[in-house]
Amino acid sequence: MVKSSSLLVGTAAPEMVPVERLLLDPKNPRLAGSGLALDQQEEILKVLWTDRAVNELVDSIATSGYWTHEELFAGKESERLVVFEGNRRLAAVKLLLDENLQGRIGAVGIPRLSDTQKQNLVRLPVIQCRREDVWQFIGFKHVNGPQDWDSIAKAQYIATVHNEYGVSLADIAKTIGDRHDTVGRLYRGLMVLEQAERAGVFDRKDRWNTRFAYSHLWTGLGYSGVQKFLGLSADGGFHSNPVPQSRLPHLRELCVWLYGSRQQNRPPLVRSQNPDLRNLDEVLRSKDGLAALRAGLPLETSLKASHGDKRLLREAMVLAEQKLKESLGLIPTGFAGDSDLVEKAKNISLISESILEEMEARTSEAGRKRKTRRRAGR
Repeated sequence: MVKSSSLLVGTAAPEMVPVERLLLDPKNPRLAGSGLALDQQEEILKVLWTDRAVNELVDSIATSGYWTHEELFAGKESERLVVFEGNRRLAAVKLLLDENLQGRIGAVGIPRLSDTQKQNLVRLPVIQCRREDVWQFIGFKHVNGPQDWDSIAKAQYIATVHNEYGVSLADIAKTIGDRHDTVGRLYRGLMVLEQAERAGVFDRKDRWNTRFAYSHLWTGLGYSGVQKFLGLSADGGFHSNPVPQSRLPHLRELCVWLYGSRQQNRPPLVRSQNPDLRNLDEVLRSKDGLAALRAGLPLETSLKASHGDKRLLREAMVLAEQKLKESLGLIPTGFAGDSDLVEKAKNISLISESILEEMEARTSEAGRKRKTRRRAGR
């Protein structure tokens, strides 16, 4: 038997409320960055339909009906009943009940319901309470639980609980079972993102890709090179405006490298976290690498510049040795007297001899210089 959510969170028993009384929540973490207001109900619904897979719930409810044990959580705000948990379910029901609404927001492919089916949806089970009364339940369910939000929505919810309800980040992490400091890292990332947008150094709507990869930012802030570049410490930045004012130009650069800019016609340097994000962090720890980035060179080229010739030579030599060993092992099965391969082997031999001669000559020259310096010091 499925327990009612009211029993799980210690709130009042649910009551059946007419759907027309229930409003979608503009503070829903799924709408992070949208800037929508309570009176923009159809705009909220359109975002949920377009970006948040409400169609999946529409199909499920149309087939199986609304499961009454999945109560909505709602509270009185601005004298109206706002749903702050269960917005996708409410959106699905509103669309199933109103064909005109479907047309206004461009929702297609929604099943037609019979009058009996619609009658079973006109009232939904609602638990009325305050937002702060159920943050633990919602946080566990969506931040670290079975129906998790994307990372920007998680960060938005954590920020609400911390900043508005006064719950410490440590208590949030403990309550939802976070053992990897994800709560703190998500929160710090959002503080940096919001500071960048308030300061006008970044606009997420100007990003190159359709999807906003928020994880690039909050993960990158955990790397020492990124932290130093922005003037942050490993254990700092867990508050509003964490980046020093003098480093805001650096934050502008970082955001463009992470997300690109359509206005500047610049694609992002970080295409994936592995290996691009770590490579960017390594580049930022080198003056030569950073200069290469700022000159507009690709990330791969900037990474090589950050390594320096000494490291690049060693890496090239190790790779060459590995490949030659592989080639030697493949000769019994892969070589059939091909003349072009024989020529390549000869070229490799000549190159190897040239490398060895150059190294030996430089070693001898270095030895002579050391002897000269010793004699001069007598």
